[in-house]
Amino acid sequence: MDTKGKKIILASGSPRRKELLEGLGIGFETDVRNNFEEKYSPETRHEDIPSLMSEGKSFGFHRELAENEILVTSDTMVLCGDRVMGKPHTREDAVGMLKALSGRGHKVITAVTIRDKWGHETRSDTATVHFRQLTDAEIEYYVDTFKPYDKAGAYGIQEWIGYIGITRIEGSFFTIMGLPVHLVYSMLMKFIN
Repeated sequence: MDTKGKKIILASGSPRRKELLEGLGIGFETDVRNNFEEKYSPETRHEDIPSLMSEGKSFGFHRELAENEILVTSDTMVLCGDRVMGKPHTREDAVGMLKALSGRGHKVITAVTIRDKWGHETRSDTATVHFRQLTDAEIEYYVDTFKPYDKAGAYGIQEWIGYIGITRIEGSFFTIMGLPVHLVYSMLMKFIN
């Protein structure tokens, strides 16, 4: 895809986001240096958290953008009922999250911020994921084998637990993976053109 001389920067260390952005046929580089601390007020509406985090990552980028640069940041959150699930810190966290997700549906919200020297846009997309009832043995096998500590909600839809446990999704598979590429493409087009 022709970026018309614009240099795209993905400010994420996620291998999944990198893979998904590559799928759009856009040349880009990755730069994860950032000064943003991921915090939000307890009063923040749950659905707004990913947008706040994505914008925070964008404006926390370690340097000013040049005139020909476009920065892409993103944040994903799992919302199970009223419980916000980020990345698990321990094995117990991961097992607990998956037990909470087992046998029910939950929302995955991914926000994207595109920014250049002159402005920015943030949009989010929501998908719903339904898990069948998982056994303790399945959950523990997944956590011990795949170590999902870098994933919101302690799982990757594209991994073993997704293969055996997810019965239905409503919305974009790629939003659940961590980058709603349909939004990224349309947003980038506006910044490139």
